[in-house]
Amino acid sequence: MAQSGQTSPGSVGYTPKNILITGAAGFIASHVANRLIRNYPNYKIVVLDKLDYCSNLKNLLPSRSSPNFKFVKGDIASADLVNFLLITEKIDTIMHFAAQTHVDNSFGNSFEFTKNNIYGTHVLLEACKVTGQVTRFIHVSTDEVYGETDEDAVVGNHEASQLLPTNPYSATKAGAEMLVMAYGRSYGLPVITTRGNNVYGPNQFPEKLIPKFILLAMKGKPLPIHGDGSNVRSYLYCEDVAEAFEVILHRGEVGHVYNIGTKKERRVIDVAKDICKLFSLNPNEVIKFVENRPFNDQRYFLDDQKLTNLGWSERTTWQEGLRKTMEWYTSHPDWWGDVSGALLPHPRMLMMPGIKTQFDGSEDTNGGASHVENSSGQSHMVVPPSKGSGSSTKPSLKFLIYGRTGWIGGLLGKICEKQGIAYDYGRGRLEERSQLLADIQNVKPTHVFNAAGVTGRPNVDWCESHKPETIRTNVVGTLNLADVCREQGLLMVNFATGCIFEYDVEHPEGSGIGFKEEDKPNFTGSFYSQTKAMVEELLSEYENVCTLRVRMPISSDLTNPRNFITKIANYNKVVNIPNSMTILDELLPISIEMAKKNCRGIWNYTNPGVVSHNEILEMYRDYIDPSFKWVNFNLEEQAKVIVAPRSNNELDASKLKKEFPELLSIKESLIKYVFEPNKRV
Repeated sequence: MAQSGQTSPGSVGYTPKNILITGAAGFIASHVANRLIRNYPNYKIVVLDKLDYCSNLKNLLPSRSSPNFKFVKGDIASADLVNFLLITEKIDTIMHFAAQTHVDNSFGNSFEFTKNNIYGTHVLLEACKVTGQVTRFIHVSTDEVYGETDEDAVVGNHEASQLLPTNPYSATKAGAEMLVMAYGRSYGLPVITTRGNNVYGPNQFPEKLIPKFILLAMKGKPLPIHGDGSNVRSYLYCEDVAEAFEVILHRGEVGHVYNIGTKKERRVIDVAKDICKLFSLNPNEVIKFVENRPFNDQRYFLDDQKLTNLGWSERTTWQEGLRKTMEWYTSHPDWWGDVSGALLPHPRMLMMPGIKTQFDGSEDTNGGASHVENSSGQSHMVVPPSKGSGSSTKPSLKFLIYGRTGWIGGLLGKICEKQGIAYDYGRGRLEERSQLLADIQNVKPTHVFNAAGVTGRPNVDWCESHKPETIRTNVVGTLNLADVCREQGLLMVNFATGCIFEYDVEHPEGSGIGFKEEDKPNFTGSFYSQTKAMVEELLSEYENVCTLRVRMPISSDLTNPRNFITKIANYNKVVNIPNSMTILDELLPISIEMAKKNCRGIWNYTNPGVVSHNEILEMYRDYIDPSFKWVNFNLEEQAKVIVAPRSNNELDASKLKKEFPELLSIKESLIKYVFEPNKRV
């Protein structure tokens, strides 16, 4: 609340009822949420946060028991969720803080910033337009959109200054601002934009300068400074910033931009020295100069007169704010769990808090149920050393597998258990780079297997009407995982498809001439195959990827609906075309051997030779059901009952056969691994 003799920040102007605050388990927004919940019990505050690596439910502990507070775990990029919340919670005001904000991360992972900062903002704006009920949309931007301020400038950037962002982070924030402005002008959305200086204080994730230096000083470790430390920054204490948002919420004018700044500037080297002083450390011994960022703006300086005219002013001195921040971190050293990755001189989103956090602030380390789960949680299976081994040494191999709920991913886990190989299933979504990095940080695998992908529900025809979803997983997600693995020096074994070829003049049906690994895909009949061909070509640029072209997979489990035999045995009619196929019972263990050998590049992952539909169904009749009958039809007739054409081809498996001479031909493998174990006749 306002101090004695001063006007209350919310005493005049706009009065909201139901406020949605995005990203409020993060640093600044949590202080804003806690302040509004405390000061305005008649306002309902709904917090939406996906609990990314720099979010923490404990930041909202002061509000946990308040009747006007509600927390929802979710992503602003989910249009369905956002629309649902706006309608069901009768939201009239949005304060949009959710964003990726760390500049260092943006240099190594700019796509994630585009998705969160631009696309996420777009989803919110569109939801406001569609529902038509939001009367205030406060968009939180940054001073970095202005770009570098001249070193000799005596007047800071004002709200009408040109936007000249210099790094991927600030570029995405400027892009989001353009969307906000466009929705304000085109659709009359009641928008307000803020651009703030650096903020510091309790609860901040220690990838940022001040908490990082404090934690390093607490540990007696060097304080790494980018470049020579001459860069100038302006710092505001978090509670002052929270009050600024309180003022803007109630008194800000629709269509306007407000700078939240301070005229008190400090060089980075001086910040480090001040922290050394608090801990009685010799700066000449503790401060360490490291390689600079790819581009490090020298100075950001704001003109905050417009906000001052609304009645706001900075209250906390630098000395007082720094002391409060230091005292908080020394009292809460484990607030974020293991933050060693964030304390590196150049962090790259390598970590998330690894502990499930309850609203009471306790740490769930026994896997107990919680209504909120940290997104870095793993589905975990470690196989102990076999009895009689006489050794408690950890296995030298550890696999991180994506695609737990899929057929191949599930079988891989079972094989690892049988072979005594430690493994974990990844919990991160393939398109969420930060979640993949968190998986790797937590699991510390020696190899990564990607068995996740969209093949269609129930078949590839689904992909024809769900193209964005297919692209997101098969292309964006796969490339994302490959790039993260490359960055971490890990081999990725990628289960791809051979359904990217069709018989042609050079590879005619029945000729025995198969497509080799170096051949370019020639089948574009289905959108599924198009995405797989596209991603295969792009993955060929990654030296850390082993691509396995699977075809018409078959296993000994004849109850699995994904099994090619199960499929065709239940069709009313089938075509009769010879094809290369993959017997998973034989080939999946080989994929593990390929990982051990660090095989790379593209591999035709099929048994040698071809087998036709009729030949398989004849075996099914002879081994399983003597009364089984089927009817054939041709490709023209098939085309009338399917949406997308199907791939038919022979892949040349000689490369795989040379590496693994014991590999059986397709017909031999079918009998040994599938029909003999299931024989009923």
